[in-house]
Amino acid sequence: MDKFFGITQNGSTVRTEVLAGFTTFFTMAYIMFVNPSILALAGTDANPFNWNGIFVATILATAVGTLVMGLVAKVPFAVAPGMGLNAFFTFTVCMGLKFQWQEALAMVFICGIINVIITVTNLRKAIIKSIPRSLQLAIGGGIGLFIAYIGFINAGIISISGEVPSLTRFTEASPLLAIIGLALIIILMMLKVKGAMLIGIIAATLIGIPMGVTIVPEKLFDLSRLAGISDVSFAFFGDIGFKSLFAEGRGIVVVIVVFAFSLTDTFDTIGTFIGAGRKTGIFDGNDERMMHESKGFRSKMDRALFADSTATSLGALFGTSNTTTYIESASGISEGGRTGLTSVVVALLFLICLPLVAIFGMAPSAATAPALIIVGIMMAESFKGIRWDEIEEAIPAFFTVAIMTLAYNISYGIAAGFIFYVIVKICAKKVKDVHPILIGSALMFVLYFVLMAINHMG
Repeated sequence: MDKFFGITQNGSTVRTEVLAGFTTFFTMAYIMFVNPSILALAGTDANPFNWNGIFVATILATAVGTLVMGLVAKVPFAVAPGMGLNAFFTFTVCMGLKFQWQEALAMVFICGIINVIITVTNLRKAIIKSIPRSLQLAIGGGIGLFIAYIGFINAGIISISGEVPSLTRFTEASPLLAIIGLALIIILMMLKVKGAMLIGIIAATLIGIPMGVTIVPEKLFDLSRLAGISDVSFAFFGDIGFKSLFAEGRGIVVVIVVFAFSLTDTFDTIGTFIGAGRKTGIFDGNDERMMHESKGFRSKMDRALFADSTATSLGALFGTSNTTTYIESASGISEGGRTGLTSVVVALLFLICLPLVAIFGMAPSAATAPALIIVGIMMAESFKGIRWDEIEEAIPAFFTVAIMTLAYNISYGIAAGFIFYVIVKICAKKVKDVHPILIGSALMFVLYFVLMAINHMG
């Protein structure tokens, strides 16, 4: 095991990798319940999208995709249906554009195939290489704020019940439990206790029982949900799906949707790898050199991008929306996870959840959210490398961070950074310093926003 994953070589231990896997799992376990709750809304009375089926599909897609990431790429990242992508699937594609959920899954499958192609042809890797260091640092720090913001909201510390976000009045038990969990993790970290975040999550979950936040299940072993997978897996190969996708002259709309899926998926993944991978040395100097020199799948980054790409099509086959590399992986990485063993542990825990979901589902968001806030603090270190006194560097960096956090979307933040970077360089008459791929990506983002605006008006 040590030799296969290179645990000692990466300065880690089996114990550390396992703890990291548990930490990542608990910070992202919410997806098992949130994803089916969102996607089920894409169904209709005449054509329902089975909640239990999506639940099982979510677990299978996460487990298989993460297992590929661990065993093939051997990096500590987890793959799961992406938040934001599932909302786009439901509210825009199905509710707004009136596609059936089977047709939407067909488009997700096509998106996955496209992502595999652009990965095999090294286009995805070339995009990463084209991003200047200042934007990479801004993306990393911006993701830190973004993930901390997710933590504050999941904890109930920040409320969005009104027109603008506001600090809660702490009249409910959930945000109070989150504060207790946050304090516990900080204390343990200051005392240099190994596994501080995992210990904090478990402790907060137990403390939440008498507070009424943690719900103890009546039945610990339940297989009743498993049968639902037959209603959603391979669903788009029937009469509704590929066969009906291009009916009634919807070809242009289908192209726009697939483009939107692919663009968002690609840059969510790139943002996660840059934000959590580069800073910790997971994609090290040798990997960087190989990225520039190789045309095959020699580097860890190559294999990680391929693993992420294949997971989307596999997820569609199971019956869920686009999978993407999860930024919550940063919690396990912050706990010391450096190899694919961390991912394997995450994958196995998700599989165990199929019959034991009641036990693993006990941890409330108030117990897991503090870990995300702590990760945000750690990732904010990237900001110190940005030359804020240089306006050419500060403008695109600022827009990257601000839009990513305030718009609650990693891809939009990257889009803003790319667009303003190109604008700034053009104004400074330094357009020759901009990589052609970066210019092309910025133009693609502009086209994406224009097409979505036209489609919305239509």
